Amino acid sequence: MKRHQLFYVILPLCTILISGVNSGKTGQNKNRDIQSAALHMPGQTSPDESAKAFRREVKKNILPYWIMKTKDTVNGGFYGAISNKGKVNEQADRSMVLNSRILWTFSRAYQVFHEEKYLLTAKRAYRYINEHFWDDEYGGFYWSVGYQGKVTDPGKQIYAEAFGIYSMVEYYKATGNKEGLEKAKKTFRLMEKHSHDDEHGGYFEAFERDWTLSDDIRIGGKQMKTLKSMNTHLHVLEAYTNLYRVWRSDEVEKRIREMNDIFLEHIINRENHHFHLYFNEEYEVLSEEISYGHDIEGTWLLYEAAEVLRDGKLKEQIRKVALNMADATLEEGLDPGGGLIYEASPEGVTNSDKSWWPQAESVVGFYNAFQLSGKEKFRKASFRGWEFIQKNLIDKQYGEWFHRVSREREHYPDDMKVSAWKGPYHNSRMCFEMIERLGRR
Repeated sequence: MKRHQLFYVILPLCTILISGVNSGKTGQNKNRDIQSAALHMPGQTSPDESAKAFRREVKKNILPYWIMKTKDTVNGGFYGAISNKGKVNEQADRSMVLNSRILWTFSRAYQVFHEEKYLLTAKRAYRYINEHFWDDEYGGFYWSVGYQGKVTDPGKQIYAEAFGIYSMVEYYKATGNKEGLEKAKKTFRLMEKHSHDDEHGGYFEAFERDWTLSDDIRIGGKQMKTLKSMNTHLHVLEAYTNLYRVWRSDEVEKRIREMNDIFLEHIINRENHHFHLYFNEEYEVLSEEISYGHDIEGTWLLYEAAEVLRDGKLKEQIRKVALNMADATLEEGLDPGGGLIYEASPEGVTNSDKSWWPQAESVVGFYNAFQLSGKEKFRKASFRGWEFIQKNLIDKQYGEWFHRVSREREHYPDDMKVSAWKGPYHNSRMCFEMIERLGRR
């Protein structure tokens, strides 16, 4: 048995997280001041040992996969599609979402671990995005390019523009490269000029290459054709939060506050403590669909946005909302058999699959709820999520994580390990967050 396989077999599940937290400021320039709590219990693993498990997962499994198996040495950049068993589709299109997430991941990895191989991979992603995704004429990032770098979809989807900002800022934090920061600032200004709704607040979804409003506004096969969505707003908020860490602009602060208000007034359903997902221009709700992964992810991203503003009153307001949402997700979204259910409606579960990204977000989101409340049920839910991931989603043979498993914990043979949407962002970020939150770098 190989060493990395042996690790996953013998690692006691109880060692993963039953531990403590040190939520002070870190090298990631976060303004963390959430409640610390002692977690070490007799007979259980220390915080340091718990953090080592996440450190090992990201360093020995996730990051090596992307370094060794996804680089296109012929056409540059990274392949757009790889199967679960490692079969590369060399001619697959490449999305801005995937490439920006690779850039963010390795920029963050370099800040956490200070190893040259992560910096080199971040530089590779940065060069590829600048050479092939950036629109020199109109500004902003194209949605997708072909395997040889030629634009296949020149549209400006605000979801992808937000990830452009998010990743360019992270690259600047890792390298001090001012060109990356200027790209982030320019994209921010383009979004404010063309996408911001000056009457009702928030952001419209999609634009043509020249930033005229587009009719083609869906970014995924199942997404409703609506002018505004929770998902885009959540990731714009995430991007602006990162931008504000390095550029204390009054305009960025104004927009972060506006989006917090929009979430509190329109996006969060105060009756059931879930996100509404789709809206018209005036924020009339167009769907009662529930996405448990977005709910739990949103709890910690909303608090992070309030935190970066250093506004005690807003933080307390968001803290209460986040804990209500975490409670609702805990009560409704966890499958008795393990894992976080993908989607539901008021009538019940509509998709019982266990996709990789909601599971990763559940580990961070429930642990954040524990830090904010001290309630043991949230800590246990976080640990159970990590246990489920180890048993069902980590690919011990080919590396990285499977895309999803069914409620019966069966894999889907046609799922892709790498795709326009399947990247290293959610699972690596889970590891980075938990390393930080457990107080070990």
